[in-house]
Amino acid sequence: MSDPEVQSDERRASESAASAGPSSLTQASAPVGSAEKPTVVLVIGMAGSGKTTLLQRISAHLSSGGKPGYILNLDPAVSEVPYGANIDIRDTVNYKNVMKQYNLGPNGGILTSLNLFATRFDQVIKLCEKKREPQPAFIVADTPGQIEIFTWSASGAIITEAFASSFPTVVAFVIDTPRSAAPQTFMTNMLQACSILYKTKLPLLLVFNKVDVARHEFATEWMHDYEAFSAALQKDTTYAATLSRSLSLVLEEFYENLQSVGVSAATGEGMDEFFDKLSACRKDYELNYLPELQRRQQEMHETEVRRQAAELEKLKLDTQPKQLQGTALQP
Repeated sequence: MSDPEVQSDERRASESAASAGPSSLTQASAPVGSAEKPTVVLVIGMAGSGKTTLLQRISAHLSSGGKPGYILNLDPAVSEVPYGANIDIRDTVNYKNVMKQYNLGPNGGILTSLNLFATRFDQVIKLCEKKREPQPAFIVADTPGQIEIFTWSASGAIITEAFASSFPTVVAFVIDTPRSAAPQTFMTNMLQACSILYKTKLPLLLVFNKVDVARHEFATEWMHDYEAFSAALQKDTTYAATLSRSLSLVLEEFYENLQSVGVSAATGEGMDEFFDKLSACRKDYELNYLPELQRRQQEMHETEVRRQAAELEKLKLDTQPKQLQGTALQP
């Protein structure tokens, strides 16, 4: 459960969010890769993949190690969560009221709720940066099961970039292993993972969940052995199967440096390896993603400086004729 201090901080942030105006992402801390910063884990996955149960397992695993994680719930439509969330979007935004006020359906309500929450996400970053004892090693965020709402929306981009600008950040893409046993379904998940990687530009960890129901070794074999994947499609002569076979060749480079792990949120199997893979992804962030992030931020800063200089020059030109006219009218 959340400690009283964190709950108090969250209430203050919620009250401020209700009364304050929109914020800017530029207020977030400068990107750092220092060892004392906790690792942010954005847990993304389709509905039914077991994300929320995995969050419960992660929270329990961290607590048993003596360093509880800092947990965020970013799903405004969930009725209950089986873990103690330090920050819960439902404390700030009422999903049902948003639907009524803006005359929206379920997906539109989730998207608008995230948009409203993202306007004050700098306050969430400040709460995550706050020093506390024990200092959490991981900040774990649960996202909506409607995966496209978070990965392709403006609010999802704001939240992702705010975290990546302040902490080493990793995306954990949770896959329902039993449902991926069919080759074409497996390929669908891989294409989704590929789109997430190139959209977020952050290290990606494939988490094959529910290995207590179906083992994930077939998936890792298909990722690294084209012949094995092609053999699985041998009996299928449809156009979709041919496309999947071709895409497997295209994704070989994508698979090459991709981290993956099999876990069971129900039994806890594979959790030690899961955290080992997160450590590897953090190193990848610090070595490869952080310099690129800093380069992009520098480009944005230089573009803004040039824009301000152009606006100032335009202002000078606009005011100059008036000054000359005023001088000419003087006796």
